[in-house]
Amino acid sequence: MIERLQHKYALSRQGAVDMIKACVSVTVTNIVMMMPAGILYCLIKDLLEGTLTKERIPFYVWGSAIVIIMIAVTYYIQYNATFLTTYKESGIRRTTIAEKLRKLPLSYFGKKNLSDLTTNIMGDCAQIETASSHWIPELIGAVISVTLVGISLFIAFDWRMVLASFWVIPVAFIIIATCSGAEKKAVRKNSAVKMTMTDGIQECLESIRDLRANNAEDRYMDELEVKIRNVEKEALLTELKMAVYVNSASIILKIGIGTTAVVGGALFAKGEISILTFFMFLMLVSRLYDPMMITLQNFAAIISCGIQCERLDEMLSTKPQTGSEEMNNNGYDIVFDHVGFKYSDDTDVLKDVSFTAKQGQVTALIGPSGGGKTTISRLAARFWDVNEGKITLGGEDISKIDPETLLTNYSIVFQDVTLFNNSVMENIRIGKSGATDEEVMEAARMANCEEFVELLPDKYDTYIGENGSELSGGERQRISIARAFLKDAPIILLDEATASLDAENETVIQEALSRLIKNKTVMIIAHRMRTIANADHVVVLKDGVVAEQGSPESLGAYDSIYSRMTKQQMMSQNWRM
Repeated sequence: MIERLQHKYALSRQGAVDMIKACVSVTVTNIVMMMPAGILYCLIKDLLEGTLTKERIPFYVWGSAIVIIMIAVTYYIQYNATFLTTYKESGIRRTTIAEKLRKLPLSYFGKKNLSDLTTNIMGDCAQIETASSHWIPELIGAVISVTLVGISLFIAFDWRMVLASFWVIPVAFIIIATCSGAEKKAVRKNSAVKMTMTDGIQECLESIRDLRANNAEDRYMDELEVKIRNVEKEALLTELKMAVYVNSASIILKIGIGTTAVVGGALFAKGEISILTFFMFLMLVSRLYDPMMITLQNFAAIISCGIQCERLDEMLSTKPQTGSEEMNNNGYDIVFDHVGFKYSDDTDVLKDVSFTAKQGQVTALIGPSGGGKTTISRLAARFWDVNEGKITLGGEDISKIDPETLLTNYSIVFQDVTLFNNSVMENIRIGKSGATDEEVMEAARMANCEEFVELLPDKYDTYIGENGSELSGGERQRISIARAFLKDAPIILLDEATASLDAENETVIQEALSRLIKNKTVMIIAHRMRTIANADHVVVLKDGVVAEQGSPESLGAYDSIYSRMTKQQMMSQNWRM
C-alpha cells in the first residue's frame, strides 16, 4: 500500500505513511464529532420515557465535557497529521525533485521545455500539497467513518431506515467516478493550453527586443491573446463538466432526505419504529449530507489531481545517470571508440565515431553545421549516454562513473555563457565552491577580467544583472573563462568560445585561453580556422561521421574538407563590398 501511495501521489515513503496517519486521524475526528448526536439521542430518550433522574444528570454533564475535550484533542491531532506533515512532505518533495534533476541526463530536458518543468516544480507540487492536506484525508476519513456509522446503525436500529438514509451515498460516488475518464481528458487538454500560453508569455519576454526591431509586437500579441482565450475557454469547459457530475451527485444526496422522511413516516405510522428513531434519522441525514457534498467535491478534485501526480511521478521515476563515485583512470586521454548516438527521434546524430583526444594536446572538432561537433563535446562530459560503442577517460568507461564525479575533471566554456544576478566575485566562484577571494581574483586576472572589473562601481562586489545584462559579450565570456581557471580541471572543453566576439575581444580571450589549456586535455569546437591553427589534432565531422582527421599540416597538404574550409574563410575575410 505504501509503495502504491508513493507512486500514485508522488510521495516519499514517510509521506505515504503520514498520509495513512492523516486518514486515520480524520476518521477518528469524524466519529468523535458524531458523539454529541449520540448524547442528545440518549437525553431525549430519557426525557420521553421519564427516566431522567438526578443520578443520570452527571452522566450527561461529564459525558458532554469529555466529548468536548476529545473533539479538541482529535482536531489538534488531525491538524498536525494533515497540514503540518503535508508541509514537511511538500518540502521533501521539492528537494527530492531538485536532487532528481541533478541526476537526470540532458536527454530528459530535451523532451521538456522550461515552462513544463516550472509547472512540475511549482504548480503540480502546490496542487498535490492541497490534495494531501485537504482532499485525500477528508475523503478517506469520511468514507470510513460513514461506513462504520452505517454498520453500527444497521445493527442497532431498523435496517430499512439505514438503507433509506444511506443508499444515496454510494450512488453519488458512482456518479462522480463515472466522470473520471472525461475529467482527466479535460484536465490534460486544459494543462496543454496552459503550457502553450506560458510558453508564449515566456517567449514574448525573452524576444521582446527582436519583436520590436521587426515591428512584430502587434501580430505576436494577437497570437498570444488567442492562446490566453483558449486557456479561458478550456477552464470554463473543464469546470462545467465537473459541475455537471458534482451537482448531479449532490441532487442525489438531497433525495436521500426525502426517502428517509417517506420510509420513516411509513414505518412510524405502522408503529414499527418510535418517534425518537424517526427523529434521530432525520437529524442524522441533516448532519451527514452537507459534509458529504464537500466530500464529493473533494473526490472530483482528487480525480483531476491525478494528472499532476502522474507528471510528477513520471519525473521521479525517470532513470537517473548513476555510476561509481571513485575513479581509477590512468591519465586523461579521451577515447571515442565506434560511438553511435541518436536523440529521441531515432535520427542518427553520430555514426561509428572513433578518435582520441590526447592529454597535453589540443584536439579541434570542425566541420559543417549539424555535423555533430557539439554532441561529441556533450557526450565526452556524459551529458548524454551513447547508444553504441563507448567513451573512455584514461582507459575507464565514463558510463560507469557518476556524472558529478566525472565532471570534477572538466572545465567547460560554452559559447552561450550563463551568469547569475549576483556579484562578479560570486559568479566566478561558481567554478570552485569555497574558493577564497584571493583565488577568485587571481583567476580573474588570468582571464583578463581585471581591466573591466576595475571600472565597475563596486569592483568585484558589483551585481551584474540577470544573466550578466550589465556586461558586454566579451566581458561575460571572460568571467566564464575565469571560472575555468578557478576550477583548474585537467580537461578543457571549449565550445565556440569566441564565435560571437569582435576581433579585439577575441584576441584578449584567445590570450586567456592559451594560458588555460597548458598541459591539459583540450577539445575545442570552432568555425573560425584561425582559432585552431595551433591545434595538435583535427577531427573533421560531416553528417555525423568522422570524414577525416590528422594534424593541420597533414590535412592542409591535399584537397581535404579542412583545406577547403580554410580557403573559403580566407576568401570571405578578404572580400570587400
